[in-house]
Amino acid sequence: MLENKDSQRTPIDQIGEFALIDHLTKHFDIKQKSTIKSIGDDAAVLDFKNKKVVVSTDLLIEGVHFDLGYAPLKHLGYKAVVVNISDIYAMNATATQITVSIAVSNRFPLEALEELYEGIRLASNFYNVDVIGGDTTSSTSGLIISITAIGEANQEDIVYRDGAKDTDLLVVTGDLGAAYMGLQVLEREKQVFLVNPNNQPDLDDYTYLIERQLKPEARKDIKELLEKLEVKPTSMIDISDGLSSEIFHLTKSSKVGCNVYEEKLPLDPQLINVCEEFNLDSTTIAINGGEDYELLFTIKMSDFEKIKANPHLSIIGHIVPENEGVHIITRENTKIPLKARGWSAISKNEDE
Repeated sequence: MLENKDSQRTPIDQIGEFALIDHLTKHFDIKQKSTIKSIGDDAAVLDFKNKKVVVSTDLLIEGVHFDLGYAPLKHLGYKAVVVNISDIYAMNATATQITVSIAVSNRFPLEALEELYEGIRLASNFYNVDVIGGDTTSSTSGLIISITAIGEANQEDIVYRDGAKDTDLLVVTGDLGAAYMGLQVLEREKQVFLVNPNNQPDLDDYTYLIERQLKPEARKDIKELLEKLEVKPTSMIDISDGLSSEIFHLTKSSKVGCNVYEEKLPLDPQLINVCEEFNLDSTTIAINGGEDYELLFTIKMSDFEKIKANPHLSIIGHIVPENEGVHIITRENTKIPLKARGWSAISKNEDE
């Protein structure tokens, strides 16, 4: 997209920082009653009255978290919002506001940043969050996006990672591993393109996987679903770095162990087919692949009947005492210690 020689390219250094912010954010509307003052002053002003405020922040760095060789800037803007507000939903809270900060090199014209911010605008509208501020600065190493997400919740509704108890059921939303395999498809097609730029990829057989990688969705629906089912999780975390890593974060915080059943892992049929094509084990991908942005949580055993038939939820295991450790039970009924081998931004070879 940035190499299109026929498109208009307006150097951002001709605009100035404050004019750039005004230009990129002029189409953001206020949707939340708690937003008293948003962009345009030294700080935003929020009023949550009797609610508790939850805050989370994430960085997305070019070359570490995304590759602009195949990630459209509009999709990237959308995804940047999703990965942050997913952390708010993982607290059983409602996302309400975000701030957006970017560091950008001079290879990006104004039109490229407009695409990025259009994706941010679309996501903020879909998830009903207000963009209330941020910052822009220059970068010597490509594009860096930092988003801070803010949410609200009643104190009694907030769910932490440390509440899982022995005999609780381990539950996951949606399906697992698709985003990772989408990335593998994109990386493969990128290498083919580098060898032969005239070769155009046929991605029809990988649509779902690629969408899960380039345009994931956060599970804002789960809080309302669980309320309707009259179920409150005992612990919760979002699946960003891979199921195995998140299981260890949750069990470590709760001081418990768990058993996960291979046959219970929710896998999309397209994932299974493409794993066979790549000669990869689908269970390994489901356990260790990241960026699904589903929710992993525990519930009391007594809530089993309330969720057992729900198509959005899969019971994949149960909590055991800490001294029993963390294991996966294979389809052959073999008990194997589970290793946390999800993605790490610090070291791809380092267990989480």
